[in-house]
Amino acid sequence: MSTPLAGRHALITGAEAGLGYAIADALAAAGASIIMHCLHVDEAARHAQATLSSAHGTQVRLLHADLRNVDEVEAMMRQALDDIPRVDILVNNAVIRHFEPAHELPRQHWDESLAVNLSAPFHLARLALPGMLAQQWGRIINLSSVYGAGATPNRIGYVTTKTALLGMTRALAVETAASGITCNAVAPGTAPTPAIVNRIAEIAQRTGVSPQQAERDYLATRQPTGRFVSMENVAALVIFLCSEAGRDITGATLPIDGGWTAA
Repeated sequence: MSTPLAGRHALITGAEAGLGYAIADALAAAGASIIMHCLHVDEAARHAQATLSSAHGTQVRLLHADLRNVDEVEAMMRQALDDIPRVDILVNNAVIRHFEPAHELPRQHWDESLAVNLSAPFHLARLALPGMLAQQWGRIINLSSVYGAGATPNRIGYVTTKTALLGMTRALAVETAASGITCNAVAPGTAPTPAIVNRIAEIAQRTGVSPQQAERDYLATRQPTGRFVSMENVAALVIFLCSEAGRDITGATLPIDGGWTAA
């Protein structure tokens, strides 16, 4: 198997499940050592770590931090850099969502959205950049969303932060453009993450339709393809951006959304 990222070290936030896990799996398959960030080191996170390590024979570290707390973000990066020379690849994937209209949104929920979805990616990039600059190579990939280009009711924190993340991506890309570092945003549509699958199951139960019908109805209003975006395909796009072929792409927002934004 080709391992074009052998010798590289990747940190992925929210990596114990869902899209973060798929990205960590693809990076490990490409030869990178992995730092899996999780909120809690529990049995599920340890199982994810062991599965990745066994599948790919690469080093997989499991670190936890509450991304709402900058002190914990900094402590996690210090812990990571005690074991590895630098973070070569940073994937800001972790996210928090709240579903209230703006006039009912608790202050805490707004602050959490800003902290996890926007401030944590900035601080992790800030802390990873010295090592990337020293070697004149690095990849920063921010997971935005189709909602970085549009809006929907009752998700003001999510829409705002995913949009702001695109501006941060462009700013970092321009700032590092001559340094062998790229910074890009990937904007997925609806993928079968645990949160989405659970949400569709709740809709099916509430409306009395089958899970299959609830899934079809959910996707019909979003993606013209009528199917989920594959998490493995999102991960493959991340691998491309980390490859030599991706070195001239920086400051871009790359949708992978089954035609959602085109429609």
